[in-house]
Amino acid sequence: MVSLPNSRSLAFLALQNVYQQKAYTDIALNRVLKSVDKTVEISQTDRNFACELVYGIVRRQRTLDSLIDLLGKKKAAQQPPDLRIILHIGLYQLRYLDRIPASAAVNTSVELAKDQGISKLGGVVNGLLRSYIRQAQLGDPLQLPTTPILNLGIKHSFPNWMIETWLEQLPIEEVDQLLAWFNRSPKLDLRVNLLKASLEQVENALKDEGRSVERISNLPQGLRLDNAGAITDLPGYKQGWWMIQDASAQLVTHLLDPQPGETIIDACAAPGGKTAHIAELMQDNGRIIACDRATKRLKKVRENAARLQLNSIQIEVGDSREFEHFENIADRVLLDAPCSGLGTLHKRPDLRWRQTSQAVKELFELQKGLIQKTAQWVKPKGVLVYATCTLNVLENEKVIQSFLTNNSNWSVDPHQAINAIAQNWITSEGWIKVYPHRSDMDGFFMVRLVRDR
Repeated sequence: MVSLPNSRSLAFLALQNVYQQKAYTDIALNRVLKSVDKTVEISQTDRNFACELVYGIVRRQRTLDSLIDLLGKKKAAQQPPDLRIILHIGLYQLRYLDRIPASAAVNTSVELAKDQGISKLGGVVNGLLRSYIRQAQLGDPLQLPTTPILNLGIKHSFPNWMIETWLEQLPIEEVDQLLAWFNRSPKLDLRVNLLKASLEQVENALKDEGRSVERISNLPQGLRLDNAGAITDLPGYKQGWWMIQDASAQLVTHLLDPQPGETIIDACAAPGGKTAHIAELMQDNGRIIACDRATKRLKKVRENAARLQLNSIQIEVGDSREFEHFENIADRVLLDAPCSGLGTLHKRPDLRWRQTSQAVKELFELQKGLIQKTAQWVKPKGVLVYATCTLNVLENEKVIQSFLTNNSNWSVDPHQAINAIAQNWITSEGWIKVYPHRSDMDGFFMVRLVRDR
């Protein structure tokens, strides 16, 4: 008799996709859920728990592997791949989910081994998990090294090079807080489209449906939700009342400060969150050119513009480094540059394992080329905003310093209009740097530059 899929078996299948087929976490989960949906109805409770397990386990891989190394007769890397996944599922529940009884975590893991055709290894699963329980009763079984980088890496489950990157910017106590923040489950931020609805109107509509919602301090269009569920089912989605956009990303467009009637170029626009925000702040009056080389992702820009009922956005397909026809035409340019994404690791759990220090060095060269090119599009006295969703000096400060060194007719513009919104994040150099653990939003870097002549 074949067992019906439950949350743990769904998580197992998704983790197989992630670990063994190198799929992205969200894609792996969607693939498994859609496949199983064809044969049996999955309860929302099982869906939610499967998602919690998969995202949490992918985040905590290094810690879980360290526990297997400590408690098992074989190292995690030497375990059969399916057994390692089952041990991850069991250990994650025991270590991080207080609401799951220890006996249930053990018994369901042993049962999962049987369901996946490795019942002969059920004794290994049972023994290792019960060993963890016994040791946890005496204290934390995890043995952390005294070396700061290794300590933080195993404790919070991050690669060493990322921790080194942040220790260059923050004291160790704050790096500890930053890593802990990245391991939290993300909340959902909305940006209200004030051309279609008021903040209060959307807030009340969400509350009327029993949603937990709060306003985001200092952001005139920002709302934050817990447990949103299906996005398309939220009130106002079809009417274009709002768009999903993290709080720190909303800051970027306020720093750009677009005005009605202007020509604005969004150099790396897809999927279009900031493009739409520009149109909203301009009262949909002006010309916005949304550029991107990814044709498929530009489809999302079109879809968002249509749903929000914005008419001032036009699409330009291609690599921004190769456009020659934009020189001196823009009042303002936004370069939301391709980056390592190290400010969004709570939402993209597998990124910490996919990104490399070598890839970051390659991004640095790309970013320098993009800012040099897009600066040519700006009219005299015009504005260029450079932004990334990463916390990496090489991709942020070093890019700007290199640009200013080679372009004496450009300077940092502190821009007083942003002070009321972003005063907590403006540095002495005049740029804005958002650290998640300090501000409870994605990590971001942004700077407003003005062409002097």
